[in-house]
Order: sequence, then C-alpha cells, then structure tokens
Amino acid sequence: MKNNMGTADKVIRVLIAAVFSYLYFTKTVEGTLATVLLVVGGIFLLTSVISFCPLYTLFGISTCKTK
Repeated sequence: MKNNMGTADKVIRVLIAAVFSYLYFTKTVEGTLATVLLVVGGIFLLTSVISFCPLYTLFGISTCKTK
C-alpha cells in the first residue's frame, strides 16, 4: 500500500470524524443517519491513520507530496 494522503487531507478527515462522533454520542442525530455518520467517521479515521484512501487509487488522486 502506497501512501496517497497528505497531511492536510488527514487532518480534515480526523476533524470530520470527530464531529460525526460528537453528533452521534450527544444524540444530536439519531436513527439510521447516526449509524451511517458513525461508520463514515470510522472509515475517515482509519484512512487517516494508515494514510491511504482506496477511492483515491480508483480515481488516480494523490494529495501526498512525496512520490
């Protein structure tokens, strides 16, 4: 697996994951939407930690500065 995510991209994804988690755990959002947001937030967090996004590979995108 080759890194394809830059620092700014990773930080933005972690922040979005934190917002989704906050909305879920404070019960601001409930039901199916809450579950979907929690799953998407988990995926964002995981892809940030491993610095790899499978969708970027499919579309040929790389935000990582090093080649």
